[in-house]
Amino acid sequence: MKLFRPIWRFLYFAAYTFIIVAEIWLRNHLQGTDVRRAMHTRRRWANHLLKGIGVDLVTVGEAPTSPCIIVSNHRSYLDPILMLREVDAYPVAKAELANWPVIGKGAKLAGILYLKRESVKSRAGTLVQIQQVIDSGFPVLIFPEGTTSGLPGTLPFKKGSFLMAAKAQIPIVPVAVCFADTRDFWIGRESFLRHAARRFQEKSIKVTLHYGQPISSNDPESLRQAAQSWIEEKLLTVYQTAAK
Repeated sequence: MKLFRPIWRFLYFAAYTFIIVAEIWLRNHLQGTDVRRAMHTRRRWANHLLKGIGVDLVTVGEAPTSPCIIVSNHRSYLDPILMLREVDAYPVAKAELANWPVIGKGAKLAGILYLKRESVKSRAGTLVQIQQVIDSGFPVLIFPEGTTSGLPGTLPFKKGSFLMAAKAQIPIVPVAVCFADTRDFWIGRESFLRHAARRFQEKSIKVTLHYGQPISSNDPESLRQAAQSWIEEKLLTVYQTAAK
């Protein structure tokens, strides 16, 4: 069964994603562009997709429904999908994602902000876009570590989004992504396809999302420390409990 499971899940992932992207595109073509409608369709996609590829997801706390900046630790390529199942948000993603077949097109149609992390101009432009998204009534999803990590805690959080949040008085909502199996972490030089093929063999991928309460402050360093500390404390508690 393990030999056939990743093949089936890859086919399901590709086919279902293609169908959803085609649906969003067709509705935009016939009914006019509507980001909220596209996000509603994206939530349906994320919900069915995660179940179809064997993700056993548990949510603790309440996902935000009002404009805010959601900040999370980063473990896997699945992380944004886990939250987009529940939140109508614009995720901030690396610019390379735009070139991924089907997924890049779908992400653009349903709302995404692309970032070239090595470009100062791109980072500054993304901050402007984040403010525009917040002003239009949507949350923004950011992974402030900048990359995935397999550490017990987190990498240092980048300061940009916290500077903006403090200045504009935008609430920060911390989220802890906790995979039950560290083999689900997508780190190092392993390709997306190789990692997915390896983990899609498993019957289930168990993960818990912990949503914290909104944090507000006019001090960006206080915001950054509070969000990072909350996430790291939650990770430590969860993994200590699992080890017993």
